[in-house]
Amino acid sequence: MTAPLRHAEPVVVQVALAERSYGIVIGRGLIASLGARIKALRPGARTVVVTDETVARHHLAACEAALKLAGVESTRILVADGEGSKSYATFETVCEAIIAARIERGDLVVALGGGVIGDLAGFAAASVRRGIDYVQVPTTLLAQVDSSVGGKTGINSLQGKNLIGAFHQPIMVVADTATLDALSERQFRAGYAEVAKYGLLGDAAFFSWLESNWQDVFSGGPAREHAIAVCCRAKAGVVARDERETGERALLNLGHTFGHALEAGAGFSGRLLHGEAVALGMVLAFEFSARIGLIGAADAERARAHLAGVGLPTHLKDIPGGVPGADELMDLIAQDKKVRRGKLTFILVRGIGQAFVANDVDDTDVRAFLSDKLR
Repeated sequence: MTAPLRHAEPVVVQVALAERSYGIVIGRGLIASLGARIKALRPGARTVVVTDETVARHHLAACEAALKLAGVESTRILVADGEGSKSYATFETVCEAIIAARIERGDLVVALGGGVIGDLAGFAAASVRRGIDYVQVPTTLLAQVDSSVGGKTGINSLQGKNLIGAFHQPIMVVADTATLDALSERQFRAGYAEVAKYGLLGDAAFFSWLESNWQDVFSGGPAREHAIAVCCRAKAGVVARDERETGERALLNLGHTFGHALEAGAGFSGRLLHGEAVALGMVLAFEFSARIGLIGAADAERARAHLAGVGLPTHLKDIPGGVPGADELMDLIAQDKKVRRGKLTFILVRGIGQAFVANDVDDTDVRAFLSDKLR
């Protein structure tokens, strides 16, 4: 597999959901066309733009200018940066601000930001007036390849990540790859974990390609947009086949059961970004699969080595400040959304690109595995 040259026109990936189908538009400089695209989809609609303080400094002016040029009225709602904004309090603030802006059912919410903003604004859109349409404008790699697509919205509970929310599909995703230029190296690396995930869970050829081309993805060469498009096509296909995560879509949670517990254990803080937690979670999923005889140690080491090679954490000791003990982590894992009648469900693997849903995983085995990893 080789990366194509940059396309003169944006790449469009369709999410096929019958009357709720929508396009993911991928390309450089797309925020300038946002107003025209919204006007074409929803003539006469007013908008409210939800974003955070950092994204606002980089991209809000361009977003508002594009809306104004197309004659689309907009109001801004700014929230604090970080995972802490996926809270009851910020959700209330955003909902009240949308209502105060007199946004009606025929209007639109625009989620301008990373995964936190997409989840928060999408959940507010799903809730206010029992449902308002929204547009995702993801500005991080993680959001462009994963969280902006598929309609999962929500906020965090004190008991765990993303435990309050709704499925609410956007009407369009505009992934402007130029916004990635503003990311710190750490943020970009964290997003790359979700890129690698698509290869590790179901596309061994893509993972091999990433092993050879990840530097070009990081540097912004042709490989970057190619990788984003590959990931979006993969997720669009899964969402079209299993929108509500009753089967295949659960595979997209590779690394997330362990990862979400680690995030919660780190207090949803800057000590551990979501993508970093996913990287650790995927390593643990591969190593646990090896421990119970599903794969050989070489596959687990290959996955770990690639993630470590790009600079992602791959050992629990890599988390600044450490993490809770095995018992507390098991309590957090027990709150995972994939738990069914108290039985643990993990996404495990039979090889690179061969993930599967493992039901009734023995919690004693998991607890012993985590205890060993924490030594």
